[in-house]
Amino acid sequence: MDEIQREDLAAFRLAHPSLKTTYQLVQGFLQMMRLRQGERLDAWLSKVQESGLPELQSFAQGVEQDKAAVQAGLTLAINNGQVEGQVTKIKLIKRMMYGRATFPLLRQRVLHAL
Repeated sequence: MDEIQREDLAAFRLAHPSLKTTYQLVQGFLQMMRLRQGERLDAWLSKVQESGLPELQSFAQGVEQDKAAVQAGLTLAINNGQVEGQVTKIKLIKRMMYGRATFPLLRQRVLHAL
């Protein structure tokens, strides 16, 4: 981020108190993700509820609904990203071939794509 962007961001945060709070909460969540600090999730969710920001509160409600999975994702280094990427690739090939050919050609394209 260059100096002009930093100055613009600082001015933007000063424009309204809720923008400063939003920035701090979003940066806190990003830091939890980058440093894998899932143990801070409960404290972050509490801060979001206290903030009174409806957009972030809506996000936090979604996180609460699947809290165990989110906490595991923020804590553990193991993930299924590689598998999900392969599934996405196969689904794309399948959509591209829909109605055009039989199963043997689809199978051949999937095997060559992997």
